[in-house]
Amino acid sequence: MSRSNSNHSVFFRYNGDRCIYLVVYVDDIVITGNDHDRISQFKQHLFSHFQTKDLGKLKYFLGIEVAQSKTGIAISQRKYALDILEETSMLDCRHVDTPMDPNIKLVPEQGEPLKVPARYRRLVSKLNYLTITRPDISFVVSVVSQILQTPYSSHWDAVIGILRYIKGVPGQSLLYENKSHSQIIGYSNADWAGSPSDRRSTPGYCIMIGGNLISWKSKKQSVVARSSAEAEYRAMTLATCELIWLKQLLQELKYSDTSQMKLICDDQAALHITSNPVFHERTKHIEVNCHFIRQKIKSGCICTSFVNSNDQLPDVFTKSLRGPRIKYICNKFGAYDMYAPT
Repeated sequence: MSRSNSNHSVFFRYNGDRCIYLVVYVDDIVITGNDHDRISQFKQHLFSHFQTKDLGKLKYFLGIEVAQSKTGIAISQRKYALDILEETSMLDCRHVDTPMDPNIKLVPEQGEPLKVPARYRRLVSKLNYLTITRPDISFVVSVVSQILQTPYSSHWDAVIGILRYIKGVPGQSLLYENKSHSQIIGYSNADWAGSPSDRRSTPGYCIMIGGNLISWKSKKQSVVARSSAEAEYRAMTLATCELIWLKQLLQELKYSDTSQMKLICDDQAALHITSNPVFHERTKHIEVNCHFIRQKIKSGCICTSFVNSNDQLPDVFTKSLRGPRIKYICNKFGAYDMYAPT
């Protein structure tokens, strides 16, 4: 089998139109593909050389629950979420419809210092792992992760607020289904100077393949953006890097269509910078390496498009939102509570 150059945990083998894919994490392995004879031979090879156990159809992997049906494949971390709630004695708490009140702005040294800061760090670490299947809490978990050195009571209250939100839908899942197309679309956004302590911006992006959410990120920028256009442009650069990496991986896996990817943004000024070959005075302070996005557009690898702010999906990665807005975006992501009574 050949190892992927884009992701060293992924291996693949092709024989005409038949393929085998292998994903490895330490001693956990997932095997899939349409070459069933080769898969059986490979399993026998593993059995003869290692102490391995075939657990059958994929149902659980690294704390992620997998459910397969004719509709598609759904992944969730319901058990993991419930374990966190049980550990913190929050199973019977009153749930809320938003993980963090948009009116609350966390700053360092707010309230009283926590007597046991290690408890805060351990809980935030657990919540970070939960974001693997919960894009709706990515931003707020990123915010509370920025205050690990010396957490205060207000920061602990913010974490409790996240747990109250999780209590409302502990079984929220991401559904992956066949939507009859394979287009690769990236969305980028930024909350300019949103951090009250240092006025740094928070960019966010998400990548959809075939209408299914594949990748997303929320992370505060390391520099202070002097304009909203600069903040948005840096967010577009991050999304472009992710799109290029995904394209390389998908080409190795012989995915059907990687010819041209679309990058969507709601800032006209940032879109203008990507297509304007002239460096104006107001854009000179943006690092040169950010401008590689222009080369990708010129080569035809990526095309850009404008979207109305109401349809900007990465909003959930850049700021705290109200319940109805979160629900709308999660619906676009294919996130739903698969354990909800019908």
